[in-house]
Amino acid sequence: MKQERIIHFKVIHHDATRLGRGLLYLDGNQEPTLEDYEQCLKASGHDVHIENADQLLFVAHKPDEDYRIEVIPNYEQMTRDMQTESLAKSFLK
Repeated sequence: MKQERIIHFKVIHHDATRLGRGLLYLDGNQEPTLEDYEQCLKASGHDVHIENADQLLFVAHKPDEDYRIEVIPNYEQMTRDMQTESLAKSFLK
């Protein structure tokens, strides 16, 4: 059965960086491969190829496009603890 996995990446232009996300469909507990990452980035509209496999760094395929994409393998988004926030608000009253 296929499982969804969200990947996070940075699009790095010469003067700006922005975060992006992509969606992979993997079988069971399978880990994503470089080809999975590349296919996901292409599905997101980025025509890229791998430049550095160890750093998961991709570069634009067209010479007139000057950007790089770095996949963030262990991205952890901060989650809000609603109970702690509620407790803190009660002290502020």
